[in-house]
Amino acid sequence: MAGVDRSRRKLLQTAAAGGLGAGLATSFGAVAPARAEGVEGTRAREGAEGGAEGSVRVAVLLYDGFTALDAVGPYEVLCRVPGVTVTMVAERAGRVRTDTGELGLVAERSLDSVARADVLLVPGGVERGTTATMANTVVLDWIRRIHRGSTWTTSVCTGSLILGAAGLLRGVPATTYWASRPYLADAGAIYTPGRFVEAGKILTGAGVSAGIDMGLHLAARLSDERTAQAMQLAVEYDPDPPFDTGSPEKAGPELQQLALKLIADAVR
Repeated sequence: MAGVDRSRRKLLQTAAAGGLGAGLATSFGAVAPARAEGVEGTRAREGAEGGAEGSVRVAVLLYDGFTALDAVGPYEVLCRVPGVTVTMVAERAGRVRTDTGELGLVAERSLDSVARADVLLVPGGVERGTTATMANTVVLDWIRRIHRGSTWTTSVCTGSLILGAAGLLRGVPATTYWASRPYLADAGAIYTPGRFVEAGKILTGAGVSAGIDMGLHLAARLSDERTAQAMQLAVEYDPDPPFDTGSPEKAGPELQQLALKLIADAVR
């Protein structure tokens, strides 16, 4: 590992000599106030609401059983946008397990310590996590409070069902995970196809990886298109999958069933 670290430092030093290092330092040097399990994150200088003073504050809601990429995908895009601070928040501060139970992220702040956010992001999760959160009045009340003062209220995957349970999607065009589309109607939402759907200040993303697309769109809204384009390059988001089965319409019924089984079998 020491050899790998030395090689990485040498690469960055060499790039800096060619003028690229400044860009790398700007894009990858600032760490938003979140930490992976067992690894302390570097805290930005915090104001009363947990964001760096003068920054755009993004609050990502974590709950037991959330899907990792739903939260981490947008996080990776937004945390390096200049002037943006991303903070993981949960009902109680501390470690929160993802849907597989094999990965934990640490929420830096509890709900009762965050009264305002410019952007609220609600990730999706497996049925256990989503339905429990949809019935959690403490979380739903907090979502409604944050939404009243937010510039953007966003979700990824089945996170839209949680927004719906909070009463935020009545008559609102929205999207969600492909297998959960019928449940949007229960929240009074209008299902609208797309990798993400913008309706006023509500921005909903489709399933899992669509959170990256939504995050890039949001990055443009929070800064400008040039910055968002640069962030797409910074995370080298240039999808070229080996298969063309990334939507239920393309995959067909047999793969749909297998996909849901694979998800269910991995849940802990």
